[in-house]
Order: sequence, then structure tokens, then C-alpha cells
Amino acid sequence: MSVDVRAADSDADREAALSVRREVFIQEQGVPEDIEMDGKDDEAVHFVATDGDEPVGAARLREVESGVGKVERVAVVADRRGEGIGRELMATLESAAADRDIDRLVMHAQTHVEEFYRNLDYETTSDVFEEAGIDHVEMEKAL
Repeated sequence: MSVDVRAADSDADREAALSVRREVFIQEQGVPEDIEMDGKDDEAVHFVATDGDEPVGAARLREVESGVGKVERVAVVADRRGEGIGRELMATLESAAADRDIDRLVMHAQTHVEEFYRNLDYETTSDVFEEAGIDHVEMEKAL
């Protein structure tokens, strides 16, 4: 895999991450733009995966209370799924969370990727609920 996964520290990296989110959530899944672009990006640490100049994955992390981070907007473009990019994004995000003294991560995971997160040691902590017209579950992991 020639993919580079990193914190999106530059404006170009952040825009690359946003382009992945637009492609996956808005175009592919039909999430309304006003829900996807929720006004919380400025309080988040963003992550991007690129293959050369091509953005192929994204994620964001927000500290929602002291020591608790919320994993959000994890996405890999459709034609690159199954290559381990999501795992690399999550490993990079979890490392960054630990560096920020976050010891517990929570998320609202789409049910079709619940098993992916279980394989990364996340535990389902809720029944199924709908968010943006898509079934989700709450999940968490101690770091």
C-alpha cells in the first residue's frame, strides 16, 4: 500500500479530507450537506489518507469531554475499500488521541461497518438508531 495517512495539518490536507467526506457521505450515501458539514470541523483534528496527490480516506476526532474523544466522519472512497486504509486511519487517529491524553473513544458507527470497528476492539454500547437516514450504533473503546 503506497498510501500516506497523517494528521491534516495544512489547508490542502484539510480540503483533501473534506473532498473524501463529500464524495462518500454526500454523493454516495445521500447525506444532506448541512448535516455532513455540521459546523464542528474547526474544533476537530482531521486526518487524511492520500495515494500520491489523490485523497482516498478521511477521519476526524473531537474531544467531547475531558479524556473522551469522538471519532467521526471516517471514510474511504469506494474503489479503495478493503485495502487497509480504514485501519491505518483509525491507528493514526487513536495514536493522536492518546498523545492528547484521551483515554476513551466513542463513535456513532454505521451498522454496515460495525464489524470493522469490533475487529479494532470497539464495543457496541447501544441499540440501532437512525442518523442522517442511516442506521447507526454507539461504540466505544478504552485506549
